[in-house]
Amino acid sequence: MGELRSLSEELIRMGHEAFFPQEQLFEKTCNKKCLKIGIPKEDALHETRIPLTPQGVSVLVDTGHEVIIEQGAGDGANYPDVLYAEAGAFIVQDRKLVFNQDIILKMTPPTCEEAEMMKERSVLFSLLKLSSLSENVVKSLIARRVTAIAVDLFTDSSGDYPVVRSLSEIEGRMAVMIGAYELSKMGGGKGVLLGGITGVSPTEVVVLGAETAGLVAAQTAISMGATVKLFDHSIAKLSHARSLLRENIFTSTLHPISIEKALTSADVVIGALRFLNGSRRFVVTESQVQLMKPGSVVVDLSVDQGGCFATTVPTTINNPTYTKYYINHVCLPSLSVLGCRTASIALSNVMANVLEEIGFYTSIDTYLRNDHGFCKGIWLYNGILTNHFLGSHFSLPSKDLGLLLAAY
Repeated sequence: MGELRSLSEELIRMGHEAFFPQEQLFEKTCNKKCLKIGIPKEDALHETRIPLTPQGVSVLVDTGHEVIIEQGAGDGANYPDVLYAEAGAFIVQDRKLVFNQDIILKMTPPTCEEAEMMKERSVLFSLLKLSSLSENVVKSLIARRVTAIAVDLFTDSSGDYPVVRSLSEIEGRMAVMIGAYELSKMGGGKGVLLGGITGVSPTEVVVLGAETAGLVAAQTAISMGATVKLFDHSIAKLSHARSLLRENIFTSTLHPISIEKALTSADVVIGALRFLNGSRRFVVTESQVQLMKPGSVVVDLSVDQGGCFATTVPTTINNPTYTKYYINHVCLPSLSVLGCRTASIALSNVMANVLEEIGFYTSIDTYLRNDHGFCKGIWLYNGILTNHFLGSHFSLPSKDLGLLLAAY
């Protein structure tokens, strides 16, 4: 009887947690690895976003990871160095030290000079901006056996693209706002109000692509009173758009005849198609652009992936527009740069969570085998090109990632 009383008292002293098995939690804790993360200051013109905010850094530092940030890296998004220092990051001036870390976080792909500073078998996280990625950079990363991950291509457990969704919401709204400005007299347009008022026909907005950016653009244009025509390859996406927007929105597949008819009356055309994730590519030809009314506006949100229009030429914030065939073009890569702080917060929310998860595994290879959605973002694995589109684009050999993971 005394032994039973002693056992009961011991269990009470240990607490109720003694009754619950902790094997899985114990295994992940033991395997936890300290990540050494480098965040350089972006060299790309007008790139003011940063992949981790001070809050994101604080989350990683509190869980045992090291973050090394180049001095001034967060200035563009109004995050001074002092905030990162208070969050536990190391602020350094030496770029080579930043690029010598195990994991590098960037917004844009590295330049040739930056790629040469990276150590062998390091891991690169960045957006896959085709307009900023050169063959020489790819070859340099291959030579260093780098694993490169496009944060805009990996998916979460629901199959969604978390980074793309966040940035696309910003870009979809921005596209309509810019289109409205370009139509106005102040923007150099004909002085047309985007939308409509009593007694005046509403303007027409054509949106190519029914994913997040296209849906948000369509929703924003409708809320301003415009007539919207939405095009996409997928009937399922178009059906989802109709049920979501709950408006008398015109929808159609990307058929040349339907496109040409819509372009002749369009005031603003927004290109929001994605094709690096496996979707078929569609490009509006020069002859089709010439069908548009003089003074109308083209906003291409797919510049980073090669563009939706044959007339697309990447522009800058200082010179965001140009005119061709009397059509005003806005082809600014990464339009979310205009909302850089909001974009940085959205990206940091995703990246801090991903890096924290990676830290619970002995290596990133182990993490890849446990997260198939994350694997979709890998375009370079241990120096081997795994994205077939990029392989075709740069005329470089590519291999299947699944086979490589099985071999290593």
